[in-house]
Amino acid sequence: MIHQYKLNGYNIVLDINSGSIHVPDPLAYEAIRLIDESGGRGSSEEIGRRLLQEFAPEGVTQQEVDETLEDIAVLRREGKLFSEETFADRAFDLKKRNTVIKALCLLVAHTCNLNCSYCFAAQGNFRGQHGLMSFETGKRALDFLVENSGMRRNLEVDFFGGEPLMNFQVCKDLVAYARSIEKEKKKNFRFTLTTNGIGVTDEVIEWANKECHNVVLSLDGRREVNDRFRKDYTGRGSYDRIVPNFQKFVEKREGKGYYMRGTFTHFNTDFTEDIFHMADDLGFAELSMEPVVADPDSPSALRQEDLPVIFEQYEILAKDMLRREREGKPITFYHYMLDLEHGPCIYKRISGCGSGTEYLAVTASGDLYPCHQFVNDPEYRMGDIWSGVTNTQLRDSFKLCNVYSRPECADCWAKLYCAGGCAANAYHAAGDIHGTYRMGCDIFKKRIECALMIKVAQAMDQQ
Repeated sequence: MIHQYKLNGYNIVLDINSGSIHVPDPLAYEAIRLIDESGGRGSSEEIGRRLLQEFAPEGVTQQEVDETLEDIAVLRREGKLFSEETFADRAFDLKKRNTVIKALCLLVAHTCNLNCSYCFAAQGNFRGQHGLMSFETGKRALDFLVENSGMRRNLEVDFFGGEPLMNFQVCKDLVAYARSIEKEKKKNFRFTLTTNGIGVTDEVIEWANKECHNVVLSLDGRREVNDRFRKDYTGRGSYDRIVPNFQKFVEKREGKGYYMRGTFTHFNTDFTEDIFHMADDLGFAELSMEPVVADPDSPSALRQEDLPVIFEQYEILAKDMLRREREGKPITFYHYMLDLEHGPCIYKRISGCGSGTEYLAVTASGDLYPCHQFVNDPEYRMGDIWSGVTNTQLRDSFKLCNVYSRPECADCWAKLYCAGGCAANAYHAAGDIHGTYRMGCDIFKKRIECALMIKVAQAMDQQ
């Protein structure tokens, strides 16, 4: 299986199964298309005849056609083009594997000091009661993680909410506890803080810059865009309060180990303007902008007719990022980060984020869920931090939640980049963690096309 597309002046061919990327000239691009169109069964003579008929007016000779077809044949023999599927038969062995837990999302605060109407967590209380995690519960969660992490040394913990800084003292105490047991337990804890910025103080900045491997800072972009949804309970926008906090935060972190994390909705499908505002006007260089996942009837929900504009925006962003890089002022966009040489491994490319198996969410009361987007759904409660994972049938279902468990993914060219997509999004869109979120799929594929184009352009620039 291959995927062909043209973007920013480049002819790009992706060989799905090998991951090889080719940038052929127009003749080879068309030859590959014809071979693919024939299902690999077309004769070289017939394809060569069609190519010569099309390209002869441009001065292409029979010899050039023959050489092009031979080059393609060599790539096929080397397994770099039209390569065979080799992973499907092994994918369902994932259910048999012994999983260890490597990451927890600690919902230290089931409450928030903002009242964002598009919040998947229902303004921070996850459609349940407001509450704060106690130190004793958080301590037990860290012990649970250590006990279930096997031989894995590096463990990830995200302070999340709601707004975790509403329970800042417990965050500090939990980090101190984790540091106190690292040597004895032969573990290395890496903490992340996700915050809306309202409670950021000099003390928070100093602590986070010492203890947190990464911080995620929530800002939707331009003032009017941010303040449409990110308001407090009095209806006051948050932009003017949080931007100075974030700028100080990032400056003190020396511009490293952070992400500005925004959400775009039906009301700002021109989201590149928000990204450029954060980069050019506010000075942030590490950026992420996520499409809202909302009830289809919500005014903020993305619609099918928004997709052409959204696709155009992703292309605008990719081209502008190349311009910035060539001018020596690069920015990073989370969804365009690809490592084509060193990973991820094929296991991760099949099984995805590990929710429900390697990654779990812990509520303020100590209940376990596959991830933060399933919290307080009784069907998805997996157990608790005292008794462990007791719903092993649900865990086994998540073990099988990979790209090969979704029939809709079988012929998708992007399947080894998304691993089938987000289980929570699939559940909320299709009622099944093994389903698909169609609009999310379309957006993801466009992002990958842009990300691959950036890699192609960077490689060409180095020649």
